[in-house]
Amino acid sequence: MSRSSENELVFLPLGGSNEIGMNFNCYGYGPADDRKWIIVDVGVTFGDQTTPGVEIILPDPAFIEEHADDILGVVLTHAHEDHIGAMGWLWPRFKAPIFATPFTTFLLREKLRERGCLDEADITVVPLGGTISLGPFDITLVTLTHSIPEPNGLAIRTPLGTVLHTGDWKIDPDPLLGGVTDAEAIRRLGDEGVLAMVCDSTNAFVDGVAGSEAEVRETLHALIASLKGRVAVSCFASNVARMSTVIHAAQACGRKVCLVGRSMFRMAAAAQSVGLFEGIQPFVSEADAGRFDDDEILYLCTGSQGEPRAALSRIADGTHPHVRLGHGDHCIFSSRVIPGNEIPIRNLQNKMAERGVRLYTERDHPGIHVSGHPCRDELRQMYAWARPKIAVPTHGERRHLLEHAALAQDLQV
Repeated sequence: MSRSSENELVFLPLGGSNEIGMNFNCYGYGPADDRKWIIVDVGVTFGDQTTPGVEIILPDPAFIEEHADDILGVVLTHAHEDHIGAMGWLWPRFKAPIFATPFTTFLLREKLRERGCLDEADITVVPLGGTISLGPFDITLVTLTHSIPEPNGLAIRTPLGTVLHTGDWKIDPDPLLGGVTDAEAIRRLGDEGVLAMVCDSTNAFVDGVAGSEAEVRETLHALIASLKGRVAVSCFASNVARMSTVIHAAQACGRKVCLVGRSMFRMAAAAQSVGLFEGIQPFVSEADAGRFDDDEILYLCTGSQGEPRAALSRIADGTHPHVRLGHGDHCIFSSRVIPGNEIPIRNLQNKMAERGVRLYTERDHPGIHVSGHPCRDELRQMYAWARPKIAVPTHGERRHLLEHAALAQDLQV
């Protein structure tokens, strides 16, 4: 990014650029023969029809293994799988100190425990808005909004300039859970001077704004209240605000909530650990849910992307041991179609339709889902706040990065 006669500031994306997913970014400072590094996020991506038999794909660890002694720490921006999912496999390759906020730490500990390396890990829980000092890197967490609790941008200060690493974000004026975007902190960074902004490009082609979780809550409340029979809602389990919306809508309609799928239980536990699920009634077990009348139960399920072993696919196949859906029942897909998952989702929905289940998707019921990533107006706002000298588009396929770069150039960056 920048250089002096001896020292250089280097941004090295080892995943998450020219692709969506598997975010793995390195920042280096110093001369080429004595450079210190920090890692920002260590994520996975998921296999699709082009990788038969492959469930997850990890970043290539060769670089971090070669430079393991020079890695000062790992900073995690938030807890999505494409940002922390590879930690259990790759962290043992370099064993650097880890820094994360409370919600992310809860889920990270589970991942490291599953891989048998939790006891070795040096984890520092950083408060929202907290600071981290790692050699030449002074890092301040900047509160943003996204589709998971505690998303953070990173203001990375170095002797050669400040980088704003946004991570995943949007500008949600009413995110329901957690704080709003800390616009004042970003403006202050702009006043100090931002050398470069490394920024989310996911929705670089989409005009307008992503929309608010508050709008989804209103739409889902009205929809669920209008339905008779059993109701299943499938969303990304990591979207705790969406889970909360569905749960409150069910309770308002006199329905008990049954979580179906391991990820739902894991995210609910993480949310409860940081006080995000206050006022929610106890969940009903899968085994007990069948004892309630059809109008008294709502199933909150994993599997919106047609994953073959997830809860919704097992329900559609008729192989789930406790949950059945059929004629007169309803299934709401409160999620988007991730590119590459079109075929398994279509197959899942066809199976549901064959069982007589009525389906509700974002296409035919606008407002039951909003994106967690910035659209073009939000990108313009972020550039106006931060005023970086250099734009570094990331988190996107090649076409997203080029479109983001063109937008930044139009803004004179």
